[in-house]
Amino acid sequence: MTTGMLHLHSVLRYLVLFFALWAIFKSMSGMGGNKAFTKADQRPGLFFMISMDVQLLVGLILYFSGGFGLNSIKELGMGETMKNSITRFFAIEHLIGMLIALVLVHIGYATTKKAEVTDQKKFKKSFWLYLIALVVIIASIPWPFREVGAGRTWFPGM
Repeated sequence: MTTGMLHLHSVLRYLVLFFALWAIFKSMSGMGGNKAFTKADQRPGLFFMISMDVQLLVGLILYFSGGFGLNSIKELGMGETMKNSITRFFAIEHLIGMLIALVLVHIGYATTKKAEVTDQKKFKKSFWLYLIALVVIIASIPWPFREVGAGRTWFPGM
């Protein structure tokens, strides 16, 4: 089960990245003029948020049942986990980074729902919050070219 969940988690990252880029470009497209903020402008942010929430659920299953998350802290202790860059990344850094990104996405989406905020501010605030979230996400992914992603493939299970 853990291997399947890990593959799912790894493949879903591409959906998250796609929805992030879509939400950012949609927000950016409305910042230039006096464009009204519509449901169609809000939809990419909603998909970005939902994909992040699904990733969180899959990630939490892996964190509590997989070998790198909570189990590494239990087996090695917090001190040893923090000394090893790979176990530290998966037990602490990845989780914290992604939670920060998730909060930013939720705040960005909530901003688009507020009636008292002008349309231009909706575009601008959601753009910046989604962009910062994307930067945090990219920094928190264990890419194959990083030390923490060594031995992993771009598309696990395929």
